[in-house]
Formats: sequence, structure tokens, C-alpha cells
Amino acid sequence: MSHPAILRSLQTIVPDTMLRQDEVRDVFAAQPELGRLAKRIVSASFNGSGIDTRYTVLEELSFSAEVETPLFFDREKGLLLSPGTKARNEVYVREAWKLYVEAARRSVEADPDIAAADVTHVITVSCTGFYAPGPDYEIVRSLGLSDSVRRYHFGFMGCYASMPALRAASEICAGNPDAVVLIVSVELCTLHLRSSEDPDMIVATSLFADGAAAGLVTARTFDSDVPGFALDGFHTGIIPEGKKDMSWTIGDAGFEMVLSTAVPQLIGENIHAALRPLYEPEEALVEAFDSETIGEKVRHWAIHPGGRRILDRVQERLHLTDEQLHPAREVLRHYGNMSSATVLFVLRRILEEADARDGDRVAAMAFGPGLTAESALLTVVSPARA
Repeated sequence: MSHPAILRSLQTIVPDTMLRQDEVRDVFAAQPELGRLAKRIVSASFNGSGIDTRYTVLEELSFSAEVETPLFFDREKGLLLSPGTKARNEVYVREAWKLYVEAARRSVEADPDIAAADVTHVITVSCTGFYAPGPDYEIVRSLGLSDSVRRYHFGFMGCYASMPALRAASEICAGNPDAVVLIVSVELCTLHLRSSEDPDMIVATSLFADGAAAGLVTARTFDSDVPGFALDGFHTGIIPEGKKDMSWTIGDAGFEMVLSTAVPQLIGENIHAALRPLYEPEEALVEAFDSETIGEKVRHWAIHPGGRRILDRVQERLHLTDEQLHPAREVLRHYGNMSSATVLFVLRRILEEADARDGDRVAAMAFGPGLTAESALLTVVSPARA
């Protein structure tokens, strides 16, 4: 009998430069091209974001760094600049590989049973930059993995991309019980922030940040009691009414995010239809979902914190407790929305800080362009805390 694939050795990192939300708000609100309405939207979006701090690879956005030739922020004039897409992507090429390699290295080094030589597949995830040979190549060469390691990149999918990456890793392990899949997500969202009077762009500016996460997925069994998550099942749902409300395109001055204020409402109205198929293989869970008591059967909730209002609406519609939303809200508060990496941050916080015990069920979900709703059902594997 085959064993389920386990996600283990989750590691998360952020760049060194911290952004205080109130300071970023004041800089964006002070841009001379903004009218009074746009300034009010900036204040409301930043103040209501549920974020205290975010992180960026752009040292000049600390608003205190001395930069001889500013690219994103002219500190002397207090002006936000608008470099072209090529210049922004060149920063991605220069900075992203460091985070990919460091997150991957930490994940492998954190695992007592798995060495670099055991890794058979690498899946990289990002929607904030491109180059080739890409980060998958950098990881193989920097960690000394075998040149024959199979490499895949999940690119430009948006905030939900780590979920299909986990699903692909689970399917690889189902077909090859000896496989060890290294998943690494790196998002440098702040490369694409810019001043704008467009309300959707302002909302995005108030939320997005940089971060990286990595983990190992394998169905192999070991003697060590390494905590992780059994990957029980996945489901992809689409809310077609939201196609125009969340999108990610490439413009001349960076990648352009549309994140309309209608997204939380759309998610709230459609979340039951989008999630119900995930629970159908288990009769007890589908009964609980239909009777709106799923929060009693599934203890932990790794919800991608696309924004505070999204978390509010999911909590309201699924009747979840404040404790169940705490991991997602804390990730949002400390790190902001790091696109695809964020749900992995939430999963790690659940494993380390939410008193997760062996056998606890976990629901994970993330939303992205489409409007796509990716969900997963997991089980905590933590023998030492049974």
C-alpha cells in the first residue's frame, strides 16, 4: 500500500529591508500627481489592510537609504519613480536567485533524513519575473543536485500557484514512491508597485510584498519524527464572474495587477460551490460542510491572506473562529501579501505555532486570476506531538 505524499521541512525567508505600512502610506499619499479622491483611497486602503510591516528587496524603498542613482524612489524629492519593465525584471534577475537558493538550501538542511543527493525533482514558482536559465537551474547548480534532476517552473499564475505546485508534487510521488520533490516559491511583488490614481492599483500597492518559501514533498518513510502535512486531496474551482476583477498582465512600466474591491464579495458568494467538491470523498466532511459546521471537523485553516476583507468574508461564510484565522491574519500583519509564497508561510505558522497535533485536519486555499480558487485538504503528521 502506497503512503501519501508528505510536505515537510517548510522554510520561509524575507529580504532584509522592512517597510512600515504607515510610512509607505504617507509616501504614496504625498505623490504630486494624485488628486484628493486618490489620496483618500490611499489612506483607506493602507489603513484597512491589516498589515503592519512588509519586506522588499529594494533597499531604496526603506525611504532612508542613500542611493546615488535612484531607480524606484528619489528620496531627495520624495518622488516615486516608474522604471520600465526591463529595468524591473533586471532587479528580479539580480535578486531572486539568492532567495531561491537560500530557501531551498534551508529546507534541505532542515531535514534530518533527506540530503541534496536525494532530490529528484525541483518545482519553482513565481509570477513576478522571468529569466532563463532560470531559478530551477540556479538551485540545481548551487545546491549540488544531480544534473539529471527534473525541473519544472510554475510561472505567472498568481497568488494560488503554490497549490498546483503541491498537487503536481503529490502526483509525482504517487507515480514514483521514491521521488523527493523540492518546491521553492519566490515572489518579488514590490518590483511592480507604482503610484497610480487607479483604485485597483492602489489596493494592490497597499498589500503586496516580497518573500520566499520552500519545502520537500515525498512519499518515502523515515525513522525520524519530522512534522509536516499529508497531502490528502486537491480541488480547482473557478468563479468566472470575477475574471475582470483579478488579473495580472505585463505593461511597459512593470507587471500590472488588477485587484478590485469586488473580490472579497465574489469569494464570499461563491466559496461554498468552489470548495464543496474538495470534501466529497469523505462523507463526514461533506455533511459538515453542508451543515456549515466544517470548522468543527477541520481544525486548522491555511487561507491565503489576499487582503483583510478576503479573510473576513471567508471567516464569515464558513463560520470559522478567530483562532482558526489567526495564522493567516498574523502572516498578513507581519509580511503582507507575498503572492504564491504566502500560503506556505501560513502552513508553517500552523505547524509551529497553532498547537497542531498529529491527525489534525487542515484546509488550505488560495485565490488568483480567473477568479481561480485552489484548495487542498491536508492532515498534520507530527508523531512527537500526538
